[in-house]
Amino acid sequence: MPAHPYRTRSPWLLAALLASLAVVVQALLVPLFAAPAAHLAPRDLPIAVAGPAPAATELAARLTAARPGGFTVTTLPDAAAADRALREREAYAAFVVGPDGVALHTAPAASPTVAALLTEAATQLSAGRPVPVVQVVPADADDPRGAGFAAGFLPLALAGMLAGALLTVLVARRAARLAGLIGYAVLAGLVGTAVLHGWLGVLDGDLWRETGAIGLFALAAAGTVAGLGALLGAPGIGLGALLVFLVGNPLSAVGAAPELLPQPWGTVGQFLPVGAGGTLLRSAAFFDGAGAGRPVAVLAGYALVGLALVLVGRRSVRVGAGSPEPAGRPEEVTV
Repeated sequence: MPAHPYRTRSPWLLAALLASLAVVVQALLVPLFAAPAAHLAPRDLPIAVAGPAPAATELAARLTAARPGGFTVTTLPDAAAADRALREREAYAAFVVGPDGVALHTAPAASPTVAALLTEAATQLSAGRPVPVVQVVPADADDPRGAGFAAGFLPLALAGMLAGALLTVLVARRAARLAGLIGYAVLAGLVGTAVLHGWLGVLDGDLWRETGAIGLFALAAAGTVAGLGALLGAPGIGLGALLVFLVGNPLSAVGAAPELLPQPWGTVGQFLPVGAGGTLLRSAAFFDGAGAGRPVAVLAGYALVGLALVLVGRRSVRVGAGSPEPAGRPEEVTV
């Protein structure tokens, strides 16, 4: 019997190769996670300016000139229109020109980071004079800075990735895998809402809408890992983890806003499960579902493709087996 290929190599050489590989991975991951956070700045950030035409137009021009490329400015007729734009997630904030000067209307629930940034910008534009700030869509009172929302979303991604991997490795029947994925999504939605809304108090919306958002994200994350695992075996599980967490998490902007990340990465992140899931949960929890169309479509796409791959996949993964093995001849495959 021939010796195992790894046993014919020098353990010193293998140790050196593994150490070098770990350093290469570190060199790639550190900038992937740190660079977006270190370079947060508005990039085509949607804001509004509301008020009489001459004054609003002048203020819009000043904002554009103050930070070229930083803002996408929409002019609106009055404060009511500005507040409506904030509630419908068409803008992060609005500068409202009134008889007493300029007031800033914000939506911290969309991004506390953006609200703080624009509050500072408003003070600079007014030459240091205080600017009245109206929170049209405030963050939850128990999580005013949004730190709990961002930190609470990370375990949802990790759990989805783990669920998809375990179902791929430990469950051989395709029908059982599908049932496991759907059951996990339902339970993840219910438990996630119970913890984030009922226990920690970082969500403040309709319970069933929040449950649906978390459940759809869970199905998309777990289904992506399980589907790729069913198609490609162990490498597919790794690819799913890469999409769901290693790349998807730093580009998600869950703790900031996609328009604050270097482009095109802010946009790319919204087409990955974690970015779309964070946006959907904000819409469900604070905006009565406004702005949920694109993230729902993105997550549904991942979920459907993942479930389809699980359904047609004929590979099972055994821990330590090295490579995926076929489930047998077509007539022997069971679901």
